[in-house]
Amino acid sequence: MSTHNRILKWSLLAGALYFFSVSIAHMLGFKTPLLFIYFNVPSYAYQDRIISFLAFGWAVFFFTAFTDPRKNSALVKAILVAGASALIGVSMINSATDFQSFDSAINPMVFWLEAGGLFVYWLWLVVFHYHSGK
Repeated sequence: MSTHNRILKWSLLAGALYFFSVSIAHMLGFKTPLLFIYFNVPSYAYQDRIISFLAFGWAVFFFTAFTDPRKNSALVKAILVAGASALIGVSMINSATDFQSFDSAINPMVFWLEAGGLFVYWLWLVVFHYHSGK
C-alpha cells in the first residue's frame, strides 16, 4: 500500500470517528464546539436528533471507505462531493444568518473557523485521494 493510500485510509477513519462523535454529541445534546458547529445557537432536541442520525450515516460512509479506499474509490469520490456541498451549505448559513439576533454574545467568526477546519480536512482528503490513485 502506497504512503498516500495509507494516509487517505487513516484520514477516512478519523472522519468516521469524528462524525460518530458528532452523532453522539447531537443525540445527547452536548453542545460542544467542533461537534456542534453552531454550539451556542438555540436548537430543538428533534433537530439535534435528526443531525445525529445524518452524522451517523456519514460515519458509516467514512468507515466503509476506510476499509479499502482504492476498492471504494467511488465512495470516496461521493464523500468528497457531498463534503463540498456541505461546506457550501455551511458557508451560505454563515453568510446569511444574523446569529446575533439570537444572542448578542454569539461571535460568528467561530463558525467560520470551524468551517475552515472542515475545509482543510476536506482538502486533505482530496489531495490524498488524488495521489493514492497514481
